[in-house]
Amino acid sequence: MNLEMVMQELEALGKERTKKMYISNGAHEPLFGVATGAMKPIAKKIKINQPLADELYATGNYDAMYFAGIIADPKVMTESDFDRWMDGAYFYMLSDYVVAVTLAEADIAQEVADNWISSGDELRMSAGWSCYCWLLGNRQDVEFSESKISNMLDMVKNTIYDSPERTKSAMNNFLYTVGISYLPLHEKAVETAKAVGPVEIKREKKKSSFLNAYESIQKEVDKGRLGFKRKYVRC
Repeated sequence: MNLEMVMQELEALGKERTKKMYISNGAHEPLFGVATGAMKPIAKKIKINQPLADELYATGNYDAMYFAGIIADPKVMTESDFDRWMDGAYFYMLSDYVVAVTLAEADIAQEVADNWISSGDELRMSAGWSCYCWLLGNRQDVEFSESKISNMLDMVKNTIYDSPERTKSAMNNFLYTVGISYLPLHEKAVETAKAVGPVEIKREKKKSSFLNAYESIQKEVDKGRLGFKRKYVRC
C-alpha cells in the first residue's frame, strides 16, 4: 500500500464524533477522526514500513501521524528522526502517545528521552518523561540505573510545580509508574508522591484537574498490581 491508498482508507474510517473528541483534546485540521482500534486491519496488511510511516507522519494529518507510529520501525530511527517527529508533534496526544511510545521501543530511548527532559520545551519534556513511563512499564528493572531513576524522582519533587502543564502531567505519571512498575524504588516513589501531593493541571477553556500519584499508587497496590509490566508498548 502506498501513501494515497492509506490516506483513502483512513478517510473512509473517519467519524465526526471521534473527530470532535480529538479536537476537544487539542487536535486540529487536517484529521478524519479515526478510532485507534479501527486502524488495526490496515496495520495488519502493512506490518512495519518505516518509509511509509515517515510519509504519513509528514502529512500533518493527526490520524495519519498516529497510524505512522503503529507501522514505524523504532530500531532504524535515529535521534534526528525522533527529533523531526517531535517537531511535528503539536499537542500531547502526538508527543506522549505517538512519539514517546515509538521511542520506547528504540535502543536509544533513554538517551533521547534524557535530552528532551532537559530541553526546556513543554512537549519535548512531556514526551521524555512519558517515554520513561512506557519504558518502566515494559522493560525489566535491571535495564535501568537505580541511581538515575532515584535522581529523576528528586527532580520531579523539586521542579514539578514550576513545570509547564503537560510536563507536570507526565512527571506525575512518572511518579506513579516508578511506584508500581519499578520495584527497587517503590518505597521512595511512594514517599516522593506523598511529599508532592495533589498536582493541579490547568487546561484552556476547561476546568483544572487534580492529579494525585500517591492515591493512584495505593489503589494499584490494593489491587495487587505491584510490579506490573505490560507485554508490549505499542498496540
